[in-house]
Amino acid sequence: MKTIRLTMAQALVRFLDNQYVELDGREHKFVKGMFGIFGHGNVTGIGEALENQDTALTYLQGHNEQGMVHAAIAYAKQKNRLEIFACTSSIGPGALNMITAAATATINRIPVLLLPGDIFACRQPDPVLQQLEVSGDYTISVNDCFKPVSKYWDRITRPEQLMTALLNAFRVLTDPVDTGAVTLSLPQDVQSEAYDYPTAFFAKRVHVIDRQPLAARALRQAVLHMKNAKRPLIIAGGGVHYSQACEELADFAGTFGIPVAETQAGKSAMHWKHAMSVGGIGVTGTLAANRLAKEADLILVIGSRLSDFTTTSKDAFQSHDTPMLHINVSAFDGYKMGGILLQADAKAALGALREALLDEGYRTDEIYRHTVKTYRAEWHAESERLYQLSPAEGNSQIRILGMLNETLRENDIIVCAAGSLPGDLHRLWRCSKPKSYHLEYGFSCMGYEVAGGLGVKMADPTAEVYVLVGDGSYLMMHSELLTSIQEGYKINIIIFNNSGYQCIHHLQRAHGSKGFGNEFRYRSSETNRLNGPLIAIDFTRYAEALGARAYHTANMESLKSLLESTRDSTVSTVINIDVHPDTMSKSYESWWRVGVAAVSSSQDVLAAHHKMNEMIRKSKVY
Repeated sequence: MKTIRLTMAQALVRFLDNQYVELDGREHKFVKGMFGIFGHGNVTGIGEALENQDTALTYLQGHNEQGMVHAAIAYAKQKNRLEIFACTSSIGPGALNMITAAATATINRIPVLLLPGDIFACRQPDPVLQQLEVSGDYTISVNDCFKPVSKYWDRITRPEQLMTALLNAFRVLTDPVDTGAVTLSLPQDVQSEAYDYPTAFFAKRVHVIDRQPLAARALRQAVLHMKNAKRPLIIAGGGVHYSQACEELADFAGTFGIPVAETQAGKSAMHWKHAMSVGGIGVTGTLAANRLAKEADLILVIGSRLSDFTTTSKDAFQSHDTPMLHINVSAFDGYKMGGILLQADAKAALGALREALLDEGYRTDEIYRHTVKTYRAEWHAESERLYQLSPAEGNSQIRILGMLNETLRENDIIVCAAGSLPGDLHRLWRCSKPKSYHLEYGFSCMGYEVAGGLGVKMADPTAEVYVLVGDGSYLMMHSELLTSIQEGYKINIIIFNNSGYQCIHHLQRAHGSKGFGNEFRYRSSETNRLNGPLIAIDFTRYAEALGARAYHTANMESLKSLLESTRDSTVSTVINIDVHPDTMSKSYESWWRVGVAAVSSSQDVLAAHHKMNEMIRKSKVY
């Protein structure tokens, strides 16, 4: 057997450079490169390997470990999970900074490979700088915290263990069902230890992603339910995108006259002008979609994990007996809400189901299709009304979004994650092209936005990428703005500055509170609470200091002008616009369950608690 002597880190880098995935006969180089921040846990191991190994991997310097992983997640999401970036960190705090992002990847079913440095396996420099000592179990390090947020976790304590670990890692990373964060903990001494690895281990390896067909039994069951449905509704989730089934979905909906509502992950699967497109569903959904959900006599869910925002905390469907069919590669997701599992790839399943329903001569009747048309028209009229609303003072968030939606071009991509913006975008943004809408709403992780914008731009360098972010989320993390400037990936950041966490402030007040701790205010000497004057933050100078082109605008007219003048810029741009609080859209026939205090000195809180209990009694229970 031919071998080559390499350090464990060198072997790791060489292996990553030769991994490919294949879907529908087309190969994709799976690992495009690596983000990293070096420290004493990885600089002399992986750092040396990246510096001196001849590979096609691109190394990008991160500026916050969480941020760089978020960028890697956004890249993989935009590439429909067919390409990824790995991420390396030092030990201790550097590693722990990646845990929030690991959860973001796993919850959203996005592949990302994490390579945190770890403490010495030999235990001789003990305790090493940044080591957490657990007196009752000395095998534990901070990297064990990755276990609950990783789909696969391993610690490489001998260089030859790398081979088994990498095969398992890529088994998970390339599996549409089990994918998510994969963590390989790399003790800093083992990274630099040598082993005679078989050269065959580094040969090009193609991981084939086969489309899972819909079983004949499941197809018969689906047809049996669907051919009797008078008022069916499709819920399109992220699986539609990852299966590359957007065209099939649009054709299926049009052929059979079935309306399609989209989750946050599924949005942009349908052109907003398609006759069967009824927009977002759930807590942040449209009136049309939520009405149709309540009236539906069958729900066909395609590639969704059915979060509480999608089901309005299980209150979305009026009849508890409504059949719910799940097309999903994951049985775990397919059984939710007492559903009937149709375990299959979305594209394959839609094709099979289409042919079977054509044989049955199925199509919804004219009355139902007219109802869909009426609801769509009413919602579009309501959207136009909302886009024209102006508050008594300041700028309206909804109106700004309306102007942006009208101004941005078809190939432009918007990125968002947290706050009130995702609700308005899901409800009101009009998508013309798949993948033009990039929302991280599985974890709704504040701080994802700027890093996510970088990842999206890396995935599609020809697109103009617009990061829509509230001031609260921007303050949490914007470090990868510097990476975008450093690497020449121009992104456009629009900060909606409403002086606080106004989304949660609104939620708080909607449940009996007068407002507490959610606005960016100075502490009052009179009340000893944060209800003094608002804090003025100069986001413009803040961004300019990093090398971005930055602007402050007071109104929509100047914002529109700035969008036009900065479009051809090659440097990342930050535009800060003041937004009046509480100018987001409200719920349309939807409810979201939050825990409300059962005992309170506030009568408003007690009333909200009573209302919560009434809604719980009406909800579907599973």
